[in-house]
Amino acid sequence: MTRPGWAPEGIDLDRPSASRVYDYFVGGMHNFEIDRTLARQIESFTPNVAETMRANRDLLRRCVRHLVDDGITQFLDLGSGIPTVGNVHEVAQARNPRSRVVYVDIDPVAVAHSRAILGGNPDAVVIQADVADPDKILADPVVREMLDFDRPIAVLLLGVLHFVADAADPAGCVARLQQALAPGSYLAITHATADGQPAEVLEAQKLSGRTSTEIVLRDKDRITEFFHDWPLLEPGLVHLPLWRPDNPADVGPHPELSGAYGGLALLR
Repeated sequence: MTRPGWAPEGIDLDRPSASRVYDYFVGGMHNFEIDRTLARQIESFTPNVAETMRANRDLLRRCVRHLVDDGITQFLDLGSGIPTVGNVHEVAQARNPRSRVVYVDIDPVAVAHSRAILGGNPDAVVIQADVADPDKILADPVVREMLDFDRPIAVLLLGVLHFVADAADPAGCVARLQQALAPGSYLAITHATADGQPAEVLEAQKLSGRTSTEIVLRDKDRITEFFHDWPLLEPGLVHLPLWRPDNPADVGPHPELSGAYGGLALLR
């Protein structure tokens, strides 16, 4: 197939990418027919999987708008995937052009696409790193050049901690990030859950992961622990559509079918 201008050299166009499958589900344009074929296979037995992913992306937009309105201009987005379709830099910079964003992802395909997309934007960059190695992320010279850790930063862990196995100590990873942040910083987390989910939805969540690491579905109490002693803002940790919806009609009759919880906490 002809390689489009946005697809960097070295990316195999004949194999599906989990990051591009996610991009397809949220309405992005950075995917190929081979990715869409895999997406349709996933949808064939879990028709609401795209809605689940869009619910996560919609929460991201609402959360970033809230943060910018509260004066945040620095964002560290971990497990970012491909930053298209109203992702952090687009939402934040539309509201405040001075916003700076560092994307972090372990997937080299996502990172390569991200670099191509972000070219020409000096205030949005991407690095390849593992959320399970927070010290490496915090010490990265690109991160240190882009973000001032003496000022508030919003750390976004949206749809990524469920890819961190218990053996890798996800709570400890979050705590290390929190320790590096100045007062006034925020922590946002969304996390897949088994709470109230039918078996077919749980299977789809495993298949639709952005990495080869098996998803770890945790309950509400366990996810709440990841915020440590940072107080959660209202409405607390809730199913994705329930977190500050733009319109009550957006919630729908079964918000639990989003299959994930989301919340935002503040370091005072």
